[in-house]
Amino acid sequence: MIKYTLLFFLLFIGSVAFSQEEATSKNPLSISCDLVSRYVWRGSQLSDSPNIQPGLEYSKNGFAVGAWGSYAMNLTGAQEADFYIGYTYNERMSITLTDYYFPDATSDARYFEYDKDKTGHILEATVAFNGTEKLPLQLLLASNFYGADAHKIKDDGAIGDIMYSTYLEATYSFKHMDAFMGANLTNIDADRGESGFYGNGIGVVNLGISTSKSIEITDTFSLPLSIALITNPQAEKIYFVAGLSF
Repeated sequence: MIKYTLLFFLLFIGSVAFSQEEATSKNPLSISCDLVSRYVWRGSQLSDSPNIQPGLEYSKNGFAVGAWGSYAMNLTGAQEADFYIGYTYNERMSITLTDYYFPDATSDARYFEYDKDKTGHILEATVAFNGTEKLPLQLLLASNFYGADAHKIKDDGAIGDIMYSTYLEATYSFKHMDAFMGANLTNIDADRGESGFYGNGIGVVNLGISTSKSIEITDTFSLPLSIALITNPQAEKIYFVAGLSF
């Protein structure tokens, strides 16, 4: 029953959020839905088709619990269902625990299978600095610590422990756009057949700019549009992604 604890906790908090919705003057429950032209995450393309990305979050007193997903519209592309819990201190520092799950990543992976050698889940811990008005610089450090991360290869060729793949990203907000750079901090030994979670060695894997504007549909309704130009210098890839938020 231990393996159900995290999911039960998240669902329990979510049910409390719904029950308290009418009792609060400021609704702590938020929902979102984005439509993106393709799914690119931390410099890696997870789907080359349009994706629908729903989100649900309950936040109060700095604590947040939520669920987020991404589903390719071609039905055979990336599928993702995540749960997360986090805490933000003074709106500047955040810590988050995320449970990533990709239903199509391992065909025989069952959702409630959390055995470290069989699970399709990836557990990640992140710490972030959210910037200030005078210093609009955001920093994110994320590391996988359990599950279906890339694995090390032992001297005898056997599969060893996970890599603890780690990613560092910096984003600077200008008046009309954001500039970002992300790096893979995990080295691999290609001679042993190792492969990286973010890339095949330490280096920049996510570099680009993004901007957004609101498209006025009526006097009372506007549609947020975002555009991102993303490059992966290590993989020598480039992506141009558009998104709409509902």
